[in-house]
Amino acid sequence: MASISTLGIGSGLDLASILDSLQTSEKAALTPISTQQSSYTAKLSAYGTLKSALTTFQTANTTLNNADLFSATKTTSSSTAFSATTAAGAVAGKYSISVTQLAAAQTLTSAVQTSNTTALATAASTITIQNAKGDAAVNVSIPAASSSLTGIRDAINKADAGVTASIIKTGDGSYRLSLTSAETGTDNAVTLSVSGDSTLQSMLNYDGTSGSNMTQSVEAKNAELTVNNVAIENSSNTISDALEGITLNLSDVTTGNQTLTITSDTSKASSAISAWVNAYNTLQDNFASLTKYTAVDVGTTTQDSSNGALLGDSTLRTIQSQLKTMLTNAQSSSTYKSLAQIGVTSDPTTGELELDDDKLTTALTDDADGVKEMIIGDGKTTGIATTIATNMTSWLSSTGILQAATDGVSKTLNNLTDQYNTASTRIDNTIARYKTQFTALDVLISKLNSTSSYLTSQFSTTSSSTSSSSS
Repeated sequence: MASISTLGIGSGLDLASILDSLQTSEKAALTPISTQQSSYTAKLSAYGTLKSALTTFQTANTTLNNADLFSATKTTSSSTAFSATTAAGAVAGKYSISVTQLAAAQTLTSAVQTSNTTALATAASTITIQNAKGDAAVNVSIPAASSSLTGIRDAINKADAGVTASIIKTGDGSYRLSLTSAETGTDNAVTLSVSGDSTLQSMLNYDGTSGSNMTQSVEAKNAELTVNNVAIENSSNTISDALEGITLNLSDVTTGNQTLTITSDTSKASSAISAWVNAYNTLQDNFASLTKYTAVDVGTTTQDSSNGALLGDSTLRTIQSQLKTMLTNAQSSSTYKSLAQIGVTSDPTTGELELDDDKLTTALTDDADGVKEMIIGDGKTTGIATTIATNMTSWLSSTGILQAATDGVSKTLNNLTDQYNTASTRIDNTIARYKTQFTALDVLISKLNSTSSYLTSQFSTTSSSTSSSSS
């Protein structure tokens, strides 16, 4: 079949241009489909942007939806010998604290050995390590070939026996094995007994008496302190069970009684509310961008190309409208029913929130529980953040309105693709048929032209011959 570029050469007709014009005309039918495809592709992408924006706001809302924020406290210590951290349940007030002894971990040290790599035993041995609180003893096997200080150290550390072994070089040719309890306190002190090789027995046995072969270089001790003149003893320097919601961290002994002050801390709730407001406004900015509308001149039918892909979209409008109605909690049992009462107001034009820091601080200082009741509610069905959390989960779920809208657009795009492919195939077949017909026409006219030329030539010859005979 002739190519388009050679079509019409035989007939002299401009068949190639005619076929090009027909093809352009036929393909114009694809333009409306392509336009719809572009529109729905942009809409699908916009739903992705909307989902991302909602997820970001959901994170900020989850942070705010925490009752502990509104009962947070902070600590101040009059001494560097101790500090404290607080959790839920901590009661604001002052505590008198005196630390007379820090908890310490036991350390046992062997006699000096001249090498840390030479095997010390001639027979396999077992070191039994037992702690004072009566946990199951740990048996550490020491083959004769691995009975150097290095081998013993590695075997003990691998056994996870509640002690850490190390080698101390005290001088050239002088090495000592050191065992330190993994935890502080007298309950974590250990005794050692060796069975097997007599050399290891004489070096490592320790039963807690002065006649033992290992030396106790650091004695295991419990922390000793008083809180409001009540004596407390603890195996650790981190004490979390003496005062409810308060963890004491001891680092030194004190000079007499010192003061630990616990006060309410509104900064955590304030920061969470501020971050939530910013996240809400960012979400509103996304709403505005996705629904942007630019008016067109009178008489113009084409919409501005900068319009948002979700302009007039019912799914976005539903979410935006419902969010706005959730900024109040009429069911709150406190005096606070709306965010405006704590300094969070809404701009009627943009829908964005504005925060009055001073008013918020005053509300949290005067009645943090009341603010919590409005924002958190019962944590199930009431409360601004709780209600938003429930709806967010619904909107973003695999069966939510956002996924339903996304699936609908995807289905439409698939249908448009099928339409485009069907129309494109039809057009290609039509153009191929035209081309076949034009090629046949070209060949036919070429043959007719050849026949015409031949006949003309024959008539001319015959005429010439007739004229010559007459003469």
